[in-house]
Amino acid sequence: MRQMKQVLSVSLWALGLGMLCASQAATPPNKPEKSGPHQPSRYTAGGMPAGARNYYATTWGVDELATQLAESGQLVRFGYRIVNAALAKPLLDKVSNPSLLDERRHAVLSVPQMEKVGPLRQSGPAEVGKTAWVLFSNRGGVVQPGDRVSVVIGSVRIDGLIVEK
Repeated sequence: MRQMKQVLSVSLWALGLGMLCASQAATPPNKPEKSGPHQPSRYTAGGMPAGARNYYATTWGVDELATQLAESGQLVRFGYRIVNAALAKPLLDKVSNPSLLDERRHAVLSVPQMEKVGPLRQSGPAEVGKTAWVLFSNRGGVVQPGDRVSVVIGSVRIDGLIVEK
């Protein structure tokens, strides 16, 4: 009889443990909502590292690199300041076709060509201290604030730019 009580007690304990495990399995843990293609990340994006800024200044003669949305998000403006005119020449070359790459969204933006104005970018001689810019068409709002993009102008590629609002 005593042995029967022990078996019954262990069985009830095992049954209770099984029910507890089943109830925990039935209620999934709290998962954060999935980020859609246009939802910003909950993590703050840091700026360009100091080592990268120094690299672009010494290799291509530019600093103060920035990308931001303009004209209600229909254009992306890439701006930079020239610190070495000889090194920055490739950025202002008229024959190069600049493009802005958003690798996460698989998007390539180009410079719009206006009929009477021409391409929406600065070109010409490089001058130290001068701020230059290039505008990229963002038709449809493909690139959003917070996106990390790259700019390619001829042989120059600038990575790690964060689009600002």
